[in-house]
Amino acid sequence: MAEGEALGTEGPAYPDMEEAVGEELSALSAIFCGPHEWEVLSSSETDGTVFRIHTKAEGLVHEDVPVELVFHLPVHYPSCLPGISVNSEHLTRAQCVAVKKKLLEQAETLLSEPMVHELVLWLQQNLRHVLSQPETGSSSGKCAFSASTAVGDGLWVTLLHLDHMRARTKYVRTVQKWASDLRLTGRLMFLGKIILILLQGDRSNIKDYLILQKTSKVDVDSSGKKCKERMISVLFETKVQTEHKRFLAFEVKEYSTLDELQREFETAGLKKLFSELVLGLLK
Repeated sequence: MAEGEALGTEGPAYPDMEEAVGEELSALSAIFCGPHEWEVLSSSETDGTVFRIHTKAEGLVHEDVPVELVFHLPVHYPSCLPGISVNSEHLTRAQCVAVKKKLLEQAETLLSEPMVHELVLWLQQNLRHVLSQPETGSSSGKCAFSASTAVGDGLWVTLLHLDHMRARTKYVRTVQKWASDLRLTGRLMFLGKIILILLQGDRSNIKDYLILQKTSKVDVDSSGKKCKERMISVLFETKVQTEHKRFLAFEVKEYSTLDELQREFETAGLKKLFSELVLGLLK
């Protein structure tokens, strides 16, 4: 899928997995939704699930290093460690082995809880420290990684659609806090039953927002019991373009007419996004 295309709805379900693991996989599929970032290789009740994540991490000279991570989640995960494979055409074999060892050490501190996203974040923040160790730089052989297609970070804009909010006051307050904590700007927009969240900020922070949105008990179900958000969809994401307005804050806004909502998108330089995606929600 090309950068800037409309994205699919909520990630795939994993009914054969334990609930927490299935939710983790669904969240990961929503977070790593860029071109070639996420691919499930196999899944079964007896062997668990194997998937690939393409990401980037800061190297020794402050340049992004494309890395391919393959995770195997056994049926007893997260009570046991995941299998991890590390590949990159930009790293030596010794460096790949060192990165894998450090990831497994980190995983041991996270046993009994979903950990894949934490491990990827740890790699993104710590690769340069692993590579700075002298024992990781002695081999000249390269790891076998055929492509470097992961999308880099930077200032991005993402549009989310929520199906409903039952506990609206609490939900809105939570979204505002997440946006503030993650230094995201944009809009939480209401028009009748349509609920949209437009986020702008560093892409890694937007991904962190998505995992919070998918894994936190932010709403209540029909019986009033706290529940997680299961009906969110990522409509669109792209790097901020020159024609896009830079939002200075995150605001909650309610619109009384479709024209008001349309003007908001036009002012933000997102007229095409409105006509192609938002209008479709009204059909």
